[in-house]
Amino acid sequence: MADGSHVPAHTIVAEARCLTRALLTGERVALNIVQRMSGIATLTAHYVDAVKGLPVTILDTRKTAPGLRVLDKYAVRLGGATNHRLTLSELAMIKDNHIRLAGGVWAAVRRLRAKAPKGLRIEVECATLDQVREAIEAEADIIMLDNMMPSAMAEAVQIIAKRALVEASGSIGLDTVRAVAETGVGFISIGRLTHSAPALDVSMKIA
Repeated sequence: MADGSHVPAHTIVAEARCLTRALLTGERVALNIVQRMSGIATLTAHYVDAVKGLPVTILDTRKTAPGLRVLDKYAVRLGGATNHRLTLSELAMIKDNHIRLAGGVWAAVRRLRAKAPKGLRIEVECATLDQVREAIEAEADIIMLDNMMPSAMAEAVQIIAKRALVEASGSIGLDTVRAVAETGVGFISIGRLTHSAPALDVSMKIA
């Protein structure tokens, strides 16, 4: 079966022919990778389906397994979502600890803007509507609404008024993702896609 295929239970997805010793030696590693990546793609597809018809993009995060980031993010794409960023160099993100150390959102954005390469986008993690207003004043490119209730997210979207891209994040489950999407955010990032996706049950049988 090709990568990204939707398959029912008990489907043969791959066949291999080689020495028995080689099959048994590589079995566990191969199954671990197939199970993990298939689980990520499947969970991702569920999230994408949950917001179908709404103008929102499901994103992953950098919460990937050590050494498997490229594969984890490939599996996310096969599930129908979009990769957020692969490395820190692709996007500058200001999080809560940065804000505390800098003395506020406005100061953090301005200090980073002065030193960042020209054209590098800056995203700010905001936990309150006051921080959202501050991020707008500082001319952040992307505003992440972190762990806000849908009602607060909807208000934040109105405050931002398309002056920045809007991303929602923070413990968003399959049961809440559509309500979040309906607030008007453009992106929803889900860490669970790569750090907690249940592995699919895949086994190897010698014929």
